[in-house]
Amino acid sequence: MIKIWRETGFIANDPWVIETDEVKAAGEQRPLLSLDGLVARANESNDVGLGVVITPFDDVARLEPYLSRLEIVAVSFPAFNDGRAFSQASLLRARLGYTNELRAVGDILIDQIPLMLRVGIDSFAVSNPTALKRLEERRLPGIPHYYQPTAQAAEAGETYSWRRKPSPAA
Repeated sequence: MIKIWRETGFIANDPWVIETDEVKAAGEQRPLLSLDGLVARANESNDVGLGVVITPFDDVARLEPYLSRLEIVAVSFPAFNDGRAFSQASLLRARLGYTNELRAVGDILIDQIPLMLRVGIDSFAVSNPTALKRLEERRLPGIPHYYQPTAQAAEAGETYSWRRKPSPAA
């Protein structure tokens, strides 16, 4: 069972469905299209409020002309050791200026969620039983130190060593 989680808690009745040959959005559900499917639909219509799922092989820069028409972008983590979606999320937020919902889908483990939050992912399609239990208990692992800035700022008082100003004697 997949549940959608945000920092505010679990979301009931999420309408987004990743469409495949076997699974199609029906009724109140809304489709998360493939990148090619999104481009084709966007070029054929003036629809807004669209959703897309990005695989590790997709070039997120192809989304740039359509960002204002997207309600959600889902980045795919096909395996826990495949981190390409971290880079895609960072590019969407920092370089392309995407501000709407950014969702992680696929193999989402509890230890990765704080890192995903740091790169700007703000919702998660979670099926891992341990992750679901820990999220229900509001037991998210912490990361005490950060080495670089990201989409989500560090807590107040945190600094980055490479930003230190030289001493006056230097």
